[in-house]
Parts: sequence; structure tokens; C-alpha cells
Amino acid sequence: MLINLLQSQRSRQNKMQGFTLIELVIGMVILSISFSLITSLILPLGEKSAKQVHQVRASELGQSMMNEILARAFDENSDMTGGLIRCSEAETSCTSTGNLGADAGENSRADFNDVDDYNAFNFSTETNALGDSYADLYPGFSVRVNVCYSNFSNSCSASVQLAKLITIIVTTPQNFDFTFSFYKGNF
Repeated sequence: MLINLLQSQRSRQNKMQGFTLIELVIGMVILSISFSLITSLILPLGEKSAKQVHQVRASELGQSMMNEILARAFDENSDMTGGLIRCSEAETSCTSTGNLGADAGENSRADFNDVDDYNAFNFSTETNALGDSYADLYPGFSVRVNVCYSNFSNSCSASVQLAKLITIIVTTPQNFDFTFSFYKGNF
């Protein structure tokens, strides 16, 4: 009798020591639901973080392009040192609207000497001063530059040669466009 009592106690203990298949399945379902909720909350935060980094990098790229372009002369036919001769005065004419862009023999940014050389510029094939490719430094980014004559009205004008409106559009890998517009005056 004592032996029977000990055996029945052991069998009750053995039954209490494990999980049933139903308990395991329910536990896995609850665990998978909690993981899916956690990942659905975390992934959008990572994307927002990347967006902010891309905004900062687009701003850096746009600012550096703007500084580089503003350091150039107004026109091929102007005084390159910013002094006495302005195009559209006396015998000197400015580059015609149809000829805005890199002049003959100007194959890279290092050769650009006036603002309109940057018209229709694509930076993906260019390198910086250290020889690093912009495509490697800014993967997924693209830059478009548009240069036109303007009379300070935020629009292009073929007949007025007071200033050139330079528009830089930096596109991030997430396809957000950042536009930088500025003028270079004919003086």
C-alpha cells in the first residue's frame, strides 16, 4: 500500500513537470504577436531617422554646390576678377540663353570658370578636391543644376541680363527634393 501511494505521488509530480502541446502553441502565438507589434513600432522610427540624416546630407551637398558656383564669374565675357568689364555693356555681350552651359574645352568642374557652366550639371560622375567620387560619398543622391537669366522675379527671362538665377535640386535616396535657389548679379 505504501508503494502504491508513492507511485501515485510520483505520477502526479511527473504530470505537473511539463507543458502540454496546447500550452506551447499558445505561448508561441503570443510571442509572435508581441514580436510583430514591436517590429511594427520600431521600423518606422528607423526610416524617420534615415530621412533626417538624408536631409542633413542634402543640405550639406546643396550648400557646398552653392558656394562653389557663387565663387565663379558671372559670365564668360565678364571680367573674371569681378572688376571693370561687365557683359551687356559697351561692346561686350553676355552668353546667349541658348548657349548656357559648359563652354568648349570645359569638361569637368575644375575647368568651369563662370556660373552658367553649371547649367544641366550632373554630379554623379564628378569627384571632389581629394579625388573621391561623389557617387561614393553620397550614394543614392542626385544633383541637378539649372541656370537662366532673371530680373530678380524668381523666374527665367531671356531678354533681361541683370542676374542669373541658379537653382540646385538635390534628390535624396528616398526621393525627396531639396531646392536651393540664388542669384548671381551682373556686377
